[in-house]
Amino acid sequence: MALAAVLPRNENSERNLVFTVISVTLLSTVAMVVYPMLMTLLGFDARAAGLFLGGTIHDVAQVVGAGYTMSEETGDVSTVVKLMRVSLLAPVVFLIALAARRSGATRQKAALLPGFVLAFLGFAMINSVAPMPEGLTRTIGDASGWLLLTAVSAVGMKTSLKQVQDVGGQAFALVICETLILAGFFLGGLWFLGTS
Repeated sequence: MALAAVLPRNENSERNLVFTVISVTLLSTVAMVVYPMLMTLLGFDARAAGLFLGGTIHDVAQVVGAGYTMSEETGDVSTVVKLMRVSLLAPVVFLIALAARRSGATRQKAALLPGFVLAFLGFAMINSVAPMPEGLTRTIGDASGWLLLTAVSAVGMKTSLKQVQDVGGQAFALVICETLILAGFFLGGLWFLGTS
């Protein structure tokens, strides 16, 4: 969603966003069930399994679910790895927005970083310097979940499943291939580093 906020808009932008959200959620849910079994089958220790889960599953909630299904240590490692990936979105989104602005493909006055990315970075910095009270953290977390649900629901309400279907099987195959390549990359890296 962060990239969708800074990329040039066209008549298919919302349809493509809904397709992406549905595809990523579906594949993350499948991975949440299948990947822990794969980690057990391959004999990965808790740390290596956490690295794999956090590095390959697309959605934070499914990373947490998969990790803590295996063990507390795996859950902790997978959550930290996933949050590191999320924090790297800010520079990537910034660079893509900058490139779009320079190419003339987007409005000059569009923000280089969406407000929710700036809010994420701000809260992460504040919480790192002076941890927030647990009650406030829980309240902000709950509000964040509801706001994300509202945003995704709003996009979904404006898009029909027929429009999403029109994206086609090739796009879904591409998302599946990306997911498998990411899994293969992490498996290869873990074996290469001998952390399994």
